[in-house]
Amino acid sequence: MDIRVRFAPSPTGYLHVGGLRTALYNYLFAKHHNGKIILRIEDTDRTRLVEGATENLISSLAWAGIEFDEGPHVGGSFGPYIQSQRFAIYKEYCNQLIDNNSAYYAFDTSEELDEMRQRQQKAGIPPRYDRSIMKNQYTIGANNTKELLEANTPYVIRLRVPLENDIIFNDAIRGEVKVRGRDVDDQILLKSDGFPTYHLANVIDDHLMQISHVIRGEEWLPSTPKHVLLYRAFNWDAPQFAHLPLLLNKDKSKLSKRQGDVAVEDYIAKGYFKEAIVNFISLLGWNPTADREIFSIDELIKMFSLEKVNKAGAIFDLTKLNWVNSQYLRTKSMDDLADFLIPFLEKRNFNYINREYLKRVIDLIKERIDLVTELPDFAPYMFEKPKEFDQDFLAKHWKESTKEVLELYLEELRKLDDFSHPSLHNFTEQFISERNLKLRDVVHPLRIMITGRGVGAGMFETMEVLGKEECIERIESFLKMEGK
Repeated sequence: MDIRVRFAPSPTGYLHVGGLRTALYNYLFAKHHNGKIILRIEDTDRTRLVEGATENLISSLAWAGIEFDEGPHVGGSFGPYIQSQRFAIYKEYCNQLIDNNSAYYAFDTSEELDEMRQRQQKAGIPPRYDRSIMKNQYTIGANNTKELLEANTPYVIRLRVPLENDIIFNDAIRGEVKVRGRDVDDQILLKSDGFPTYHLANVIDDHLMQISHVIRGEEWLPSTPKHVLLYRAFNWDAPQFAHLPLLLNKDKSKLSKRQGDVAVEDYIAKGYFKEAIVNFISLLGWNPTADREIFSIDELIKMFSLEKVNKAGAIFDLTKLNWVNSQYLRTKSMDDLADFLIPFLEKRNFNYINREYLKRVIDLIKERIDLVTELPDFAPYMFEKPKEFDQDFLAKHWKESTKEVLELYLEELRKLDDFSHPSLHNFTEQFISERNLKLRDVVHPLRIMITGRGVGAGMFETMEVLGKEECIERIESFLKMEGK
């Protein structure tokens, strides 16, 4: 079998992290089997379209490194199939369903449908189209149907569900799924404006594009019986279905924007590495091995298996994502990190002095942050003199004798030629030993004077990167301020 999969988002907004997970699983599966992955934009619901959404979807997928193998050529690469450009195809196939009695015309008005739902609600019946009492070709007869069509009466075309039969299909993740026909609605296939619904266009495109495996989110599982019926109505072989588990918040609720960021572009804007996002999201519901959690894309492709995808929902743990990102941060070169960070600094008008200085700052701070973009907020003192000072830390570590001690320390510090952190450490050790002091009597005040903060990288390493002139200026300034 030729493996052919598709990612088929609707352009209704941003790319959800769940959508990226679906795209990634399709991509990993296709590449694992030397197959092909296709991008298809399902824009048949014109009421929900968001301007620019298609471009944003494509941009986010490209950022994640997902390349597609087939589609219309756009700028020398493969672009997406667009369903709104294929309406004539869907209408032609829908007519085939009318001809073989797998679908039918329905002429109900919106008011009549509202009345039907109200009757069902009062009777405690689950709401679904009741073909036995509504205005459709089965209740009004062939002649009346023909007259209404000739009079251009508005209509929809509905799927004729065989109510007496069970609908059974196999899911690669969930095994056999069985649904009673009487529990499936006579779904609209072609709307009154001539636009196809998702269900009709989806099945026709998957067949025409020779999709072998439909890998999509669990939310589409209730729609699958309708799709199975459509494949049977067309006398087509259905693809293998695989419905992925939901992404959940820590409280097991469905992942939603109400509880945090869910758009891929939000994580891009915050400065997460592509490799970290791909690694983390790929393991939401699947893990190839229990002994590690960091994988390259090539390893993910090599090890991917639908059979190992879990049925249960997967927790989107931001703390875990930050940890994964920090692992990539530790392994990247200073040049790569500088290239990555500079645009973020420039966007915030941070003066990073120069590239070589920035690389030294990154190397100093990288073990203490999860995202390299956290650096200017974690250590703003590496880019500008502190304007505020941690008063709690100052009150705890600034004693009556501290000013006098630091004035002596400053006097000796000016004479120091070697401003490397080993030299600074040895110099300070000697200074405190000669005066019967403890290291904290000098280092803690130094930290507040030079950085304004109570936490940070090693003090002598920080001083080395800032340089002798800058450190002396900051100490002098603080001592003058303290004396006022």
